[in-house]
Amino acid sequence: MQNEKEEFKKNFIKRLVSFSVCILHFCENARKEKVLWSITDQLARSATSIGANVVEAKSSSSKRDYLRFFEIALKSANETKYWLIVLKETYPLLQIDVDNILREAEEISKIIGASVLTLKDKR
Repeated sequence: MQNEKEEFKKNFIKRLVSFSVCILHFCENARKEKVLWSITDQLARSATSIGANVVEAKSSSSKRDYLRFFEIALKSANETKYWLIVLKETYPLLQIDVDNILREAEEISKIIGASVLTLKDKR
C-alpha cells in the first residue's frame, strides 16, 4: 500500500512537470499575438505554481503547513482554469489546444482537491 502511494506521488509530480512544460510551450506559441501577452503571462505563473507548491509541500515543517501548500496549489489550479477559459473565449483559434489543456487542469485540480479534503479530515 505504501509503495502504491509513493508511486502515485512520484507519477503525479511528473504529471505536474509535464503540465508546466506543456503550458510554457502553449504560452510561447500564443504570445505571437500581442494582445495575449498579459494573459499568457498570468497563465504561465498560475500553472507552474501548481507543481511548485505540491513539491514545496514535501519539505513542510508540519501537517498544517503541508495542507497550506496544497490549498495554494488548488487555488493556482483554479486560476489556471480561469485564464484558459479567458483565452478560449478571446481567441477561438486556440480552442482545440485550450480544451486539451483545460481537461488536464481539471483532472489535476480534482486530485489536489481530493488531497485537501483528505488532509482536512485527518486533522
